[in-house]
Amino acid sequence: MKEIRIGILGFGTVGAGVVEGLLRNGELIAARTGIRPIVAKIADLDVETDRGVAVPEGALTTDAAGVVADASIDVIVELIGGTTTARELTLAALRAGKRVVSANKALLADHGAEIYRVARENRTGIYYEAAVGGGIPILRSQRAGLVGNRIERIYGILNGTCNYILTRMEREGAAFDEVLADAQALGYAETPPDLDIDGIDTAHKAVILASMAYGAPVPMSACATKGIRGLDRSEIVNAAALGYRIKLLAIVKDNAGEVELSVEPALVPAEHMVASVNDSFNAVFVKGDIVDETMYYGRGAGRLPTGSAVIGDVVEAAADCVNGVGTPVSVTMMLQREGLSYCSPENLRKRCYVRLGLEDKPGALAQVMGAFGRHNVSIASVVQKELHAAGHVPVVILTQRACESEFAAAMEEIEAMDVSRVEPVRMRLEDFE
Repeated sequence: MKEIRIGILGFGTVGAGVVEGLLRNGELIAARTGIRPIVAKIADLDVETDRGVAVPEGALTTDAAGVVADASIDVIVELIGGTTTARELTLAALRAGKRVVSANKALLADHGAEIYRVARENRTGIYYEAAVGGGIPILRSQRAGLVGNRIERIYGILNGTCNYILTRMEREGAAFDEVLADAQALGYAETPPDLDIDGIDTAHKAVILASMAYGAPVPMSACATKGIRGLDRSEIVNAAALGYRIKLLAIVKDNAGEVELSVEPALVPAEHMVASVNDSFNAVFVKGDIVDETMYYGRGAGRLPTGSAVIGDVVEAAADCVNGVGTPVSVTMMLQREGLSYCSPENLRKRCYVRLGLEDKPGALAQVMGAFGRHNVSIASVVQKELHAAGHVPVVILTQRACESEFAAAMEEIEAMDVSRVEPVRMRLEDFE
């Protein structure tokens, strides 16, 4: 039986879940793999607080750099978070030839190109399943089960906080701020919640998915990002009446060799599988050229679901150590190409939902339709509602496909009209075609 010694950096929620899982099921792992994982060191600035886990005697330390430098440790698990100290320790471990497991999506999104190259140069690896989708094995699916496919499209619900907020707004008719406050009280949302509700957390995960799908590190600047901050519940109601649900959607597509990448609230057909994902659950929908459509669903965060993904990576890293594997697939798939071409956001063609508030007078809607026509935006449907208490007429429009630049020009013209009484709202409508 081969023993692999593990050094864990960061003993917070996920770190405690990893230690708990390894101690609970270490013998099970050993029986299945012939490798016994040993929790040798656990580094954290706080070694006094009880995490509810009985750690091995002498394992706790405040010296993370010392853990990385310890020649007896085979695998480093980086769970510190952030992109400064975590980057320094990760690079130091890789340069020392150690294998690194990380759940740090921001680190990989911002510094992935450097990290993957250092791993390759030192014939070692970084393993990062837990960085995307928590307990959902979506990256492992891409580099194993789907490795023979060209990935055509990926759609992801990748932030449990936002999905929880949208689900409750729909079910209860509650306001955004009210549900956000509840999410923070329940521990679903951080304080401040900016990374979640502004779409940044989802964008970190989207660029990792895109990097693996298309074979080169994708910069955050390539991902147009918009969150759900301040979403009005009237949009939820309007979407439902039209047969759609609103989800914060990560969208990754291969458009004739150019990568389309965005994170934005989008209307999705209520009958589609993605629309059925509720509460704090995550899901990733992938279309490959051979396998066609597949979907992966589960807990996207949390102590044990994320810990489970980290443990899976620890076991893979340990097996690579034992078998003398050099650079693993988790690195080589990110470095197939020198760079990628990206679709210009202005040229993206898509459908949109538009809500307007118009003055109640003849010809107001005709002016709006004229503006859309002048900018080559065709209309699929229009719903004009009764006079609003605030003195304007709500109008909901679904469009056909048009370029983003044409939408932007039309909306600018409409917003400047004297018949426009409230700020227009526009969101993507995604039919998954």
